[in-house]
Amino acid sequence: MVRRILLVEPGFRNKYPPLGLMKISAYHKRRGDYVRFVKGLDAEARTSRWDRIYVSTLFTFNWGVTIKTINFYLDLVRDPADLWVGGVMGTLMAAEIRQLTGATVIEGLLDRPGQLDSNSKVIVDALPPDYSMLDMVDYEYGLQDAYLGYATRGCPNKCGFCAVRTIEPEFIGYLPLKRQIRSLEMLYGERPNLVLMDNNILASDSFEQIIDDLVELGFERGARLGRRLRHVDFNQGTDARLLTEERMKQLARVAVRPLRLAFDDSKLTPIYEKGVRLAAKYGVGQLSNYVLYNYKDTPEDFYDRLRLNVLLNQELGTHIYSFPMKYMPLDAKDRSHVGTNWSPRLLRGVQCILLATRGKVGTHRDFFEAAFGVDGAEFRQIALMPDDYIIHRRLHETNSAADWLRDYRKLTKSESAEFLEVVSKNRVAESEVTSASTARLKRILSHYVRRREDGIVSTS
Repeated sequence: MVRRILLVEPGFRNKYPPLGLMKISAYHKRRGDYVRFVKGLDAEARTSRWDRIYVSTLFTFNWGVTIKTINFYLDLVRDPADLWVGGVMGTLMAAEIRQLTGATVIEGLLDRPGQLDSNSKVIVDALPPDYSMLDMVDYEYGLQDAYLGYATRGCPNKCGFCAVRTIEPEFIGYLPLKRQIRSLEMLYGERPNLVLMDNNILASDSFEQIIDDLVELGFERGARLGRRLRHVDFNQGTDARLLTEERMKQLARVAVRPLRLAFDDSKLTPIYEKGVRLAAKYGVGQLSNYVLYNYKDTPEDFYDRLRLNVLLNQELGTHIYSFPMKYMPLDAKDRSHVGTNWSPRLLRGVQCILLATRGKVGTHRDFFEAAFGVDGAEFRQIALMPDDYIIHRRLHETNSAADWLRDYRKLTKSESAEFLEVVSKNRVAESEVTSASTARLKRILSHYVRRREDGIVSTS
């Protein structure tokens, strides 16, 4: 019997296509089922009944939109258990999702036979993903020219801020990469780029074999497909602690661009810097890294890690782009978490700086210092400014922002404590301005309150 299968990705913004759903699509199409893929709340999909619905999930802070999506489709199946939920949030919050919705929740990977149908011997996670299903939605994922795959699974590290230890608890050091890519080539033709989603590829004892596979697949350094240079992206980052000279030699054999090195803790500074220098030594100059903040770090620590990349660029001629990544607890249902050494105002300040820099930290020192300041103290100062002064700094730097800065630099110790107590929560009430203890505090706090023509008071 042909079953009607609906695959749903909630309407959050994301760059990468839903790989799990793509493999589920391949599985059901092999069985002769009818498969449809939608993104978000699709009114047309509600005009039909479905034998089974799969809803993918991402981060737990997408809780609201994900639960809304599940409930939107829940009455389109015969029984709530015929709606299946999987992915990161599904794994981390399985019990709560089951209790709230009655849905079937897949925890972890589909890496065993019989998980979707008891009579099936197919391992869904080993199937080539169905790229054709993406044509069913009007959404641009941005990786249409790349294969997605894995050479390993899991990670031997058990970092407290990372969900991999729960989602992929077993580290598998080698997967048949050549078979994956050859299958995709046969189904969808050649693509210039390869994105590997491995969580810690350098931990593999088969690392040299993986590099050999990449070379055999045509992703050696300098390789082209037609006129286009080919690129390999180890997208989840490589572990600088495991980047020996021999492993860097191996990495330099392939068309890695960019080389991603995580820089989550200032304690790793010597190791991270050694990794960057090794990359430069072997001619890998395009680098990128995720810089975790709002965890156990301070704003000054975060700034120092960003600035180190700029200084290394200046010295080595590398191009390191940093992507700040705000820490959220693994069970957070929104993005409101504030780390011990941070405040809502400082986190909002970072967000405003990144709005001005379009989410990334550039490679040149002058641009970096203009955006983030010349040292940690100036970075903190910038992050404490009202939003508009940060985002449109040039517009305000000779008037309102200059007035704010003049008063900020003259705050006494007691005034500074009172100022931080008021602004740290990122909302300043007009009553807090009028009740401030000094004229200078009244002036500086007034920058955070704006009167609109309709008389409504808003904060920056």
